[in-house]
Amino acid sequence: MIVDDLNEDEIDLGEHIDEAAEAEEGAELGRVTELEAELADARQQILYAQADTQNVRRRLEKDAQDARQYAATGFARDMLSVKDNLERALAAMPDDMKGHESFQGLVTGIEATGRELDAVFARNGITRIDAVGQALDPNRHQAMIELPSADAEPGTIVQEMQAGYMIKDRLLRPAMVGVAKSGD
Repeated sequence: MIVDDLNEDEIDLGEHIDEAAEAEEGAELGRVTELEAELADARQQILYAQADTQNVRRRLEKDAQDARQYAATGFARDMLSVKDNLERALAAMPDDMKGHESFQGLVTGIEATGRELDAVFARNGITRIDAVGQALDPNRHQAMIELPSADAEPGTIVQEMQAGYMIKDRLLRPAMVGVAKSGD
């Protein structure tokens, strides 16, 4: 009977050891599952951080490129008034004065300065906007007046009051124009 009790105790002890081992194994398995989930979350956060870093780098590169391309925008805008004044000076001179030999040097100098300014504009990507005969484009033209016209379609530019310019693909200054309206 004592032996039987001992065997029963051994069996009970073995069952307890098995249960403890299973519980420990379950706890380890739960901990492994938890660590795998944390690892997957950390990997996801790293991927997001890498993508965000790459986006910031691209944005900074684009900003730097735009700064290089359009750095002279303010200066170019100021130079447009010089170009306008040269054109006004030539337009204000009467034809007989332009042909007079005492003013020939002045006229030649103003024309040469205008050509050089055009060459500098071209080297820096500054181009004149075509206006007369074009349809009004509010992104490039600023309508100042409407003029009755039997020849042109309504909305067509018939007069340019001030030239407009682009710097590369951006508007530097809109062309100030007169637009045709129906002759009614």
